[in-house]
Amino acid sequence: MTEKLRFPRGLYGVSPEWDDTGRMLAALDAAAAGGMSAFQWRRKAADPDAAMEQARQIVRRCRELGVVSIINDDWRLAALVDADGVHLGRDDGSLADARVALGPGRIVGCSCYDDPARAERAMLADVDYVAFGSMYPSSVKPDAVRALPDHLRQARRIVGGQAGAARPAVVAIGGITPDNAAAVVAAGADSIAVISGVFLAPDIEAAARRCTALFA
Repeated sequence: MTEKLRFPRGLYGVSPEWDDTGRMLAALDAAAAGGMSAFQWRRKAADPDAAMEQARQIVRRCRELGVVSIINDDWRLAALVDADGVHLGRDDGSLADARVALGPGRIVGCSCYDDPARAERAMLADVDYVAFGSMYPSSVKPDAVRALPDHLRQARRIVGGQAGAARPAVVAIGGITPDNAAAVVAAGADSIAVISGVFLAPDIEAAARRCTALFA
């Protein structure tokens, strides 16, 4: 029997740094057609007003597609655009504050890099997933710390879970592609967060389908 998770199992798409909202929506549609279960809107260099409008459109489309919508970095923006949740790194504010502000019905996930102890602390803030990486060299974050398959195995032990209760998910991120994802899934990733490996692929739907198939 498949374990119950607090975050969807499978492909977790992450947006490229695209200003073109139409292009991003079309890519979102294609990835969803390939089985993507969650999507993180991640923009580091966007005009604030344009970014908010794009985020609103992305969240609306995710809802239409049945894809979980996550906003990177900013729980206030997640609340404003009515996203399903937020992803926070170490410099993005308090996980506990995000949980209180968003309430029990929204998703709070966090970056744990290569640090299982951070995942243990995050559990105290009632997170829904813990993310480890970069698993492979990443063109998006070339200077990111590297995580190992053993970190995913440790994370699975940390999130544990009681029989019958949904547990936080373990997410792998960083340099993951359809060609190298099998190893991180085998090591214990419940979900794989992918940017370039899906959204810069010649056929987005086909790349998403290959990633999704690893969880069948």
